[in-house]
Order: sequence, then structure tokens, then C-alpha cells
Amino acid sequence: MKALIKTVADETAKAFAAAGYDESFGKVTVSNRPDLCEYQCNGAMAAKKTYGKNPREIAEDVAGALADSTIISSAEVAGPGFLNLKVSPAFLADYAQKMADSDRLAVDPAENPMTIILDYGGPNVAKPLHVGHLRSAIIGESLKRIGRFAGHKVTGDVHLGDWGLQMGLIIAELHERKPDLVYYDESYTGEYPEEAPFTISELEEIYPAASAKSKTDEDFRNEALEATKQLQQGRRGYRAIWQHIINVSVSDLKKNYAKLSVDFDLWKSESDAQPYIPDMIEKMKEDGVAVYDQGALIVDVKEEGDSKEIPPCILLKSDGASLYATTDLATIVERMKLFNPDKMLYVVDKRQEMHFTQVFRTARKAGLVRPETQFQFLGFGTMNGKDGKPFKTRSGGVMRLEELIGDINAEMLKKIVENKGYRDSEAEETAKIVGLSAIKYGDLSNQATKDYVFDVDRFTSFEGNTGPYILYTIVRIKSILERFRKDGGNAEDCRIAPAVSESEKTLMLHTAGFASAVETAWNETAPHKLCSYIYELSNDLNHFYHETRILAETDEEQKKSWIALLNLVKRVLEQSIDLLGFSAPERM
Repeated sequence: MKALIKTVADETAKAFAAAGYDESFGKVTVSNRPDLCEYQCNGAMAAKKTYGKNPREIAEDVAGALADSTIISSAEVAGPGFLNLKVSPAFLADYAQKMADSDRLAVDPAENPMTIILDYGGPNVAKPLHVGHLRSAIIGESLKRIGRFAGHKVTGDVHLGDWGLQMGLIIAELHERKPDLVYYDESYTGEYPEEAPFTISELEEIYPAASAKSKTDEDFRNEALEATKQLQQGRRGYRAIWQHIINVSVSDLKKNYAKLSVDFDLWKSESDAQPYIPDMIEKMKEDGVAVYDQGALIVDVKEEGDSKEIPPCILLKSDGASLYATTDLATIVERMKLFNPDKMLYVVDKRQEMHFTQVFRTARKAGLVRPETQFQFLGFGTMNGKDGKPFKTRSGGVMRLEELIGDINAEMLKKIVENKGYRDSEAEETAKIVGLSAIKYGDLSNQATKDYVFDVDRFTSFEGNTGPYILYTIVRIKSILERFRKDGGNAEDCRIAPAVSESEKTLMLHTAGFASAVETAWNETAPHKLCSYIYELSNDLNHFYHETRILAETDEEQKKSWIALLNLVKRVLEQSIDLLGFSAPERM
């Protein structure tokens, strides 16, 4: 089923053809003057040059051809040749009913589905998640869900950082604290313990202590560097400690990501890519793609037309050590081997743009991907406090993610208790659901590439462009439907009839725009556009609700039509928030 705007555009294009003009001039846009019309076509203005006619005459010809349309009820010529279009109420009601009859709300899956690897999350093991990890997780999860709903095969990969100096620092620090651990005995040949010699809390304390020590104690830093080298060369005991670090960290990361309703398909890491590096490097050298320059192995990635200097991509330092770029390239090799994706989409801090420009160009130059394989870098901005600086704790430190979630949940619980007049387990559970909407919608409603201010007071408000407002709207519809059910009605048996008021038609039109909203959000990698759609839809619903006595309506058929429309709006809103990564409670 075509999106409504495409259906209107096709009808307008046919009218241009029927009037003797090229149908390509029949493009339409949503009107920016809803008081005048619902869609607008400026094709007559563009056709002026082709046909040498007054655009108003062309528009009048097309309006005449639309006179008998069953889709367009009104086509009026305005100004120098604009066409103002209104959709037939009967056609619109039929379109909305077809949406209601569809499991997918009439959103057709992509005609040419793509296999896509979505790289998001990117935490380092042995470190707690903090607010700096929030945007990648939230934006990436939403894009994964939108992409799948659009019909693509999207696989989300967390891509853990687990292979650098941080591992050596932990091994060295643990050695100082517990020198008798069997992992440090090179002569040991038995099985290593299954249980880690540290908890996640201890691990999260060990790393920063070791990192601080390495900055002032050169001997300790050298020990950590040597431990890193031996780990990467395969020392058995160090590999066992490293595996403990991974297991303990991943278990904790999964728990914290679950609080955000973020779920990764792959828990791949930097270490998984290491086996691919030697052959990749050798092939690049053989092909002359990589060359030595002052002892380092580099790839020149400058291209004609560059507006700024693009430094070479360094694969190996002069001491032979690999870098992040090397690992990211090897990860591309691994992904091509295991998944052969059509596209790789990276949701990463926008400050990493130069790095990924170098990596993507190197991958193409070295032939690591098929010529048609797409790379996309979606660089997100910073989440700031009201002072305009990166979000911090009250004491000025980096805020842990679970602390932020706890603060938001506490604020939501306070508001819910004030509303209900008492606190119970339902209120606490509702606070978590609504709190997650406040966090996710607060982030996603902003354009991903821009910095934004995380305002707890505004994001937890039940009024305005917020997650709680969207949920409140859904709960309002649920309440009406429940009262209708208790009165003996069944929303599933109701059918949508043509609108009898402007607010009802506006609500129906906006609901029918769901397919276009999903398509736009995916094609433009812009979840904020789906947020804008459901905010406007919620406003339309509430406007309709306040001027319509739905359950008090004495005409049973009219009441059923309104119930059917409300049920469809609820489904659209619920599907939308699921794509954004949160859900609605039954009551608020």
C-alpha cells in the first residue's frame, strides 16, 4: 500500500498527463498552510518554461482534470499557479481503514532489502557505562528497529574495546595486589578457575587506579606495556585473566543496557578482529596500497577535491604496534567475511569523523569491500547540562549511566505519586517505563548530529514535546477504549467512516502519514523526524478529544467510527515508540 502522499502525487501526475503535460510535474508536498489545503503542487510553475504557457493556465488545466477524482476532492488554483489540494474524506477514511486492517499499518517492506551492520554502543570493558555512552546506544537502537521495520536485515554490533593498554594496566595492577594468583605462574599447566578473581565493582576500581599510577610510575607503566604485549602474543595466564575481564564486564554491560531497552545481536570486540590483521597488512603491502614512511606503515587517503587536509591512515607505528584504525579495518574484513553486508553504518561521536574518513577510504583503496558496499558515519553531538558543558554529576564528575537513570526514575516516581496520591509497586514500575521515555525521547527528539541540553525538568514534564506527554496521550486513548469495552463495545469490530469535523480529518490525515514518517526517518537516519511526527499526531489527537464528546455520542455508528480511529491512532503511536525504543504503561 502506497504512502498517502505518494498516492496523492500519483493522482496529480495522472492529471498533468491527462491535461497534456508531463506527469513529472505532478510532485506534491504537505501544505505549509493547513488552513488552506492539505497538499500543494507547484508543478505548473516549473512547467512554464517547458510549455511556454502561463503557469496559472497550466494549473487550471490540471485542476479541471482532477474534477472527477475519487482521491482529490478539491483542487484550487492559487496565486501565480499553485495547486491547493484536499483529499476526499471518503477516500481518506478508506485509506485509514486499510491501515487498521494491516498488521504493519500499511507500511510496505523495502522492495530491495539490504543487509546492514550497525555499529553502535562501543563501550570499553572494565569501565562502567556513563552518560557519554547514552547517545550511541539510544540512537543506534532506534535506527536498528526502524531499519528492520522498513524491511532491511539489520544486525547490531556493540563492538567492545577490549584489546588495548587498559588490559595490560589491569593485569599489572592485579599482579601487585594479588601476586600469588595462579595466572602469573608461567609454569602452571592446569585449568584456570572458572570464577573471576574480582567482582565488577573491584574491576571498576582497579582500572582507574592503575591508569592513574601509570601516569606517575614509569616502572609500572612499562610493566603494563609488557603485560599488554604478552597478552596479545598469547600468554596463557594473561589470556585467562582477560577472559575473566570480558565475562564480568559483558554481564554487567548487558544488565545496564537492558535498563535502556537496548539489545545487541553481536557482542564482537576489537580482539575478534586481531586474527585478520597480519594477512590484511601483508596484502596491502604487496598491492602497494600501504607504504613505509619514517618507519610507520601508512596509506595515503588524500583525494582530489578535498576541502581540507586528510592525513594518511597509519596502520603500524614505527615500533610495529597497530592502532585503532588497523583494528577497525580488520573488523571490516571480518564483517565482509561473516556477513557480506551491503552497508555498514557507524553511530559514533562526531569528533571521530576524521578517523572514519581515513578508515573508509583505506578500506575502499585496499579493496576490503565490494565497490557497491556503502559506508555511513552518523556522528552524534554532545549531551550537555544546562550550563552548556558536557553533562556531569552535581560534584562535577562524569555521571554513571545507572545514576542518570536512577535520578530520572526518582523524578518520575515523585510526579506519579503526587498525581495518584499514594505510592505502590505499580507506581514504581510506571515510573521506570515513563522515565525511560523521558530519557530516550529527550535524546532522540534532537537531531543526532547536534549537541543538546539534557534538561531533567523539561524532559520529565507531562506537557510539551516530551516522552511522558506522548505516553500520556497513549494512556488517554487506552482509557477511552477500556470504558468503551466495559460498556459492551468491541473496538476491533468498529470501522472508520469519513470525517465529520476538521479536527477529525486532520487527525486522520496525520495518522495516514505514518508510512512516510517511517520512510523519512530511515532514509535520512533521522529518528528525530519520527519524534516530530508522533508529537504532532499526539497534539491532533488531544485537540480532537477536547472538542469531541466521543463516548457520549448517541449515534452508535458515529461513536464506533471514532473508536476505530482512536484505536488506529493508538496502534500508530505504540508502533512508533517501539521503533524509538520505549513502551507505554496501561495507566499513569
